[in-house]
Amino acid sequence: MDFPHRHLLGIAGLNHLEITALLDKAEEAVKVSQQTEKKKAVLKGRTQINLFFEASTRTQSSFELAGKRLGADVMNMAVKNSAVSKGETLLDTALTLNAMHPDILVVRHAAAGAPQLLARKVGCAVINAGDGAHEHPTQALLDALTIRRHKGSIQNLVVAICGDILHSRVARSNIILLNAMGAEVRLIAPSTLLPADVEALGVKVFRDMRKGLDGTDVVMMLRLQLERMSGAFVPSVREYFHFYGLDEDKLQNASEDAIVMHPGPMNRGVEIDSSVADSGRSVIREQVEMGVAVRMAVIETLAENACKFNDKGE
Repeated sequence: MDFPHRHLLGIAGLNHLEITALLDKAEEAVKVSQQTEKKKAVLKGRTQINLFFEASTRTQSSFELAGKRLGADVMNMAVKNSAVSKGETLLDTALTLNAMHPDILVVRHAAAGAPQLLARKVGCAVINAGDGAHEHPTQALLDALTIRRHKGSIQNLVVAICGDILHSRVARSNIILLNAMGAEVRLIAPSTLLPADVEALGVKVFRDMRKGLDGTDVVMMLRLQLERMSGAFVPSVREYFHFYGLDEDKLQNASEDAIVMHPGPMNRGVEIDSSVADSGRSVIREQVEMGVAVRMAVIETLAENACKFNDKGE
């Protein structure tokens, strides 16, 4: 189907059919990634710039590999060594990049709304690779693809998102996507790690992990984002793991065929026990594989849309 968007700035604003279209396209990309010859030429001559103001080896390398497998020329901007670190504003950076005539701009920034601001100032497609505690759309899409491949469908599944909900852009994007796809979403966390308006998110909230995991089909763990915390949100890491860390004992409350997910990087012994992370129920490594496929799908879709939007003078 037609994907009527020039950018991917968040899951908010996408409907069920648009999400499904991206997931279906990502399924095709999975097949490409599993072939001996992994490179396509669909983006030959196109330029992709990865602009990461926050360090993220996993996400940046995934976007880089995705772009190269599609045949694009990919450039990673070293922000710490650029004029930005010398006082150049985000808008100055946008004007500089626009003068290079890129086709795809992948942006990660610590400030919520930064990709949206850039999207208004550049003439290319912008992909949000994570902005503050706002959204991380491609992570939610790769999580959805992983779930769909194991469960067949997302509709009517019970999905528990556990841990640092307050500081997590992954949680926010997943909540929006899972609700759009018809799943029941549960949030499990201490009160200190839940947003003030959590009830308005269309979720069920649990502060007891065993009760929250009862009968769940998918258990999605989140790491404690200590770098975004100012103050004591948990008494201690040891106590946090005792009550909210996923171990084999707590996992017994979930359905027998429940899968375990984690966006990475994992803090073993903090939010997840190694015996669970490395078990047969864990699909954490598969999430990494799906990440490249989803990003290939998103990049190709937006690149295909470029001509359409340029013809409209947008």
